[in-house]
Amino acid sequence: MASSWTGERVRLRAIEPDDWTAFARLADEGRRVGRLDLPRSAESHRAWAREQAVAGCDGDRFRLAVETTAGQEVVGTVASHRTGRHSGWFEFDVAIGAEHRRRGYAAEALTLLLRFMFEERRYHKCMAVVHARNEASLALTRRLGFTEEGRLREHVFFAGRHHDLVVMGLLAGEFGRRHTMSRP
Repeated sequence: MASSWTGERVRLRAIEPDDWTAFARLADEGRRVGRLDLPRSAESHRAWAREQAVAGCDGDRFRLAVETTAGQEVVGTVASHRTGRHSGWFEFDVAIGAEHRRRGYAAEALTLLLRFMFEERRYHKCMAVVHARNEASLALTRRLGFTEEGRLREHVFFAGRHHDLVVMGLLAGEFGRRHTMSRP
């Protein structure tokens, strides 16, 4: 492997201004099934991509493009979006376009992110908050070693009703036992 940001299937990289078309396509396919979002203009996607391209790392909060190693196609994003630096925890989010799901891209992107945050940034715990009806994301986090820590009952409202959120957690040591922490 050429870098810590490259796996067998995906490479994590900074978002570039020209990526706006890929992100507009991902937004249009409605990755949040059942949630009604306002339509966005092409210019709003261009502005977002330009903003992301120059955004710095804000207290270990950052977003990266997930690109295939084979075709160098942007298939989604992965991010560390909330951190509790003093206590040593962070949360992530990952979004992979519908046509690219079930190919191992999300798992590999998350493994690369987790390795960086646990090993290089020395965080102790990763948390994920997942919609209870999102079985694919719950299965993914469980495969990576996350444990269900709680449930926020009827915590979010979309598609005309309230839904539960499931709180998942993974400790650095648990990750290290399942995945090689340091690369050779």
